[in-house]
Amino acid sequence: MVRPTMKSPLDDAARETTGAALNATLADLIDLSLVGKQSHWNLVGRNFRSLHLQLDEVVDAARLFSDTVAERAVTIGVAPDGRAATVATASGLPAHVGGLVSDTDVVAYFVETLGVIIARLRERIEAVGDADVVSEDLLIGITADLEKHYWMFQAEQ
Repeated sequence: MVRPTMKSPLDDAARETTGAALNATLADLIDLSLVGKQSHWNLVGRNFRSLHLQLDEVVDAARLFSDTVAERAVTIGVAPDGRAATVATASGLPAHVGGLVSDTDVVAYFVETLGVIIARLRERIEAVGDADVVSEDLLIGITADLEKHYWMFQAEQ
């Protein structure tokens, strides 16, 4: 089978470094959207309504960002990998509990989870800084938005 390739604006080393960061980010963002919906569907408690809507905002952001990250990967000549098996093994997010979950537990989980994904993004920002400033800028923007969600969940504790 002949595989098509995309001409990259980056040299091989920069493409490899940046591609790895983008694919790792893609796995985390897809996982974030999935655990966001898992919480959304199984949420119970006094703050159900507002938290239910807040979770949709996180899911929408994660889905939008994952598409943007995947498209950036293709732009630099890297195949994005958002397959379920890849996400299951590559995501660094904490495992989400099954079944119904209280509003207070959801808030605590998202404070922890957003803290993890933000730390991982900040490491990737450093890693791609010299390799590709465009991807660095993309990761900075995603981090800024997730930090806003992080702040909002912390305010609910």
